Amino acid sequence: MSSSELHPDEPSFKALEQAAEWFALLRSGEASPVDQNNWQGWLAAHAEHRHAWQYVERISGRFEPIQNSSSRQTAVQSYCLANQRLGRRRQLLLGLGALAGGGLGGWLAWQHTSLSNTVLAWSAEHRTAQGEVRKLLLPDGSTVWLSSETALNHDFRSDQRLLSLVAGEILIETAADANRPFLVNTRQGQLRALGTRFTVRLDGQETLLAVYQGAVQIDTVSSQTSRIVHAGQQTRLSRSHIADTAAVAPERQNWVKGMIVTDNTPLLDVVRELQRYRGGYLSVSPEAAQLPVIGSYPATEPDRALSMLEGVLPIRIKRTLPWWISIELAQTGR
Repeated sequence: MSSSELHPDEPSFKALEQAAEWFALLRSGEASPVDQNNWQGWLAAHAEHRHAWQYVERISGRFEPIQNSSSRQTAVQSYCLANQRLGRRRQLLLGLGALAGGGLGGWLAWQHTSLSNTVLAWSAEHRTAQGEVRKLLLPDGSTVWLSSETALNHDFRSDQRLLSLVAGEILIETAADANRPFLVNTRQGQLRALGTRFTVRLDGQETLLAVYQGAVQIDTVSSQTSRIVHAGQQTRLSRSHIADTAAVAPERQNWVKGMIVTDNTPLLDVVRELQRYRGGYLSVSPEAAQLPVIGSYPATEPDRALSMLEGVLPIRIKRTLPWWISIELAQTGR
């Protein structure tokens, strides 16, 4: 595993680290003309460098965009030059329009985010902020917990109880009602509770289901595929496919208590969970990704959790920017 599995479709760990260091220097106000020229040379040298720069600026647009107008102008000029060399007229025009309208980050966010899903999440009946975990009592006596950055709607009628998960993750304990099935809809399919406690999580183009008590019936959106998942099992489903079931660890549900409980869990997986509770960017070098993690860590206090991990693992946490954190193996002899 590598940091690219934490952030799909991103450049390499090395390219991103270089881009972040250039970004930190440019925004510091201490970049010399030589630094500016070297940065332009780095940017033009490889397509992955431009991709990495775009990735960093996209994230920075949410937190701390470049304030120095001359650096910003240089960024525009270098971006144009790099694209002209490749003959990418269409991408250049799109990029310029986005830069003029508030930053390259906005353009990339538009490219990679479904506007309809974003609007649905913002207009959802129940929403949690980043780092928030909330318990909700439903009209029928069922209980649902909402994880960080979760959006949920509910529609309870005389013939059914329906939850629609728009974003994030929920844990559900259903109340008995023989006359009204308990259903959960996602973009990939419909889940029917069969007297149960289970979690549902949206993960890219898939839904992750984990069942802790009872059972859940799955029906996908785009096919006739159906399956019943029993207690102790988990699976992923797309719009047309249901993956084979695998065992689920009971401690996986401890996020409702604001905790991540691990037992020889790869560091990459732990950081992936912390990323959901912390703004900015977290990455793990390929060399550190598979370090085994054991113990309990506060998900809702991700910075404290990172410090705890640094205290028990041979890693170094590098804070290039307040919102850019990378995790590497510590130097030998630590």
